[in-house]
Amino acid sequence: MSFSADVDLSNARSAETSRRLVVGFLNWAHALDHFVMLIYPTVVIELAAVYGRSYATLIALSTASFVAFGLFSLPAGWLGDRWSRRNLMLAFYIGCGLSLVAAAFAPSLTVLAIALLCLGVFAAIYHPVGTAMIIEHAKERGRTLAFNGVCGNLGVALAAGITAALTAALSWRGAFLVPGLVCIATGIIYFWLGSPEQRHVALSAGLVFNTISVALPKIVDERIGSGISLVLVGGLTTAVFLCGAVAQITVGRLVERIQPHILFAAIAIMQFTGVVWSAYASGATLLVALAFTMAAIYGQITVNDLLIARYTADAWRGRVYAVRYFITFMISGVAVSMIAVLYGRGGFSLVLGATAVVAMGFLIAAIAIAIFANGVEKARLPQPAE
Repeated sequence: MSFSADVDLSNARSAETSRRLVVGFLNWAHALDHFVMLIYPTVVIELAAVYGRSYATLIALSTASFVAFGLFSLPAGWLGDRWSRRNLMLAFYIGCGLSLVAAAFAPSLTVLAIALLCLGVFAAIYHPVGTAMIIEHAKERGRTLAFNGVCGNLGVALAAGITAALTAALSWRGAFLVPGLVCIATGIIYFWLGSPEQRHVALSAGLVFNTISVALPKIVDERIGSGISLVLVGGLTTAVFLCGAVAQITVGRLVERIQPHILFAAIAIMQFTGVVWSAYASGATLLVALAFTMAAIYGQITVNDLLIARYTADAWRGRVYAVRYFITFMISGVAVSMIAVLYGRGGFSLVLGATAVVAMGFLIAAIAIAIFANGVEKARLPQPAE
């Protein structure tokens, strides 16, 4: 083998190592992103006892955080396409870490709300920037996006269980402090090891996703059985969320065999069915219904991202993902407010009933998209010669 061939082989291996490193950091970032945003919905159960406030009042404190999570995805996507996606990811790690540390040492609920707002601002960076980077570095988009989605789902799933354990061991402040230090440490490692710079559907999907995700710990606490501990609530919530991880792995394989727009419509039917089932179930059956619902919710996220990747040019991909996640996560503020208002008036029966109506809207939109995309795919097929 010649010297030039050896150099080419070495460069190829170096490039592959760099690619895997980037994807690894992005997968970890996705897990952290969802984890940190769902610390408060579990901590709030403890805060209700500490401050003697109602759940409806305290959960509303996170409204601004979830609004920022959606709102700031727009400038993040714009900057990612024009400036530096890598530097924005560094800002994500450090910014989220500092915000969590500030929340841990907050002397009042007002300061805690401000810290949560800052957390939402920095957490908003990941989805428009990180997803575009995943698409850029992926070799097999279906499997890579699916695994990245699983990482995000694991962050969601583990948030309740780990937060409950940290709260029991270190108080609610420790539940913010430990993840904050992890984010900062990851940012430092990323800086040194990271390689150099190498609409209606979203609205309804975002409302269903955020309503179920935010309310799930309290749904489990209230409707599974009386007198269960916060640690058990967190553990059961984690188990439900993990079903979404299994679904995303399955969807990542299915999308290689089934056209994504057809799969999208099928998952929308599952999501609507699961929400309706959850509205009427209780006890152990409720856990099964919630697991089925979460599987559908996280399955549609993977297919949704694949549809955008398929029909969007790379130069615009960051901005398109920004708009998609802006709508999806901006609606999280509405979801938190909806939970507070509806829970106060009719409990989770009313909350889940309203969510079912929204899921129906998503189902109708998904079917319409499937019909439209099917026409586009047929037009792409080579036409027979006359």
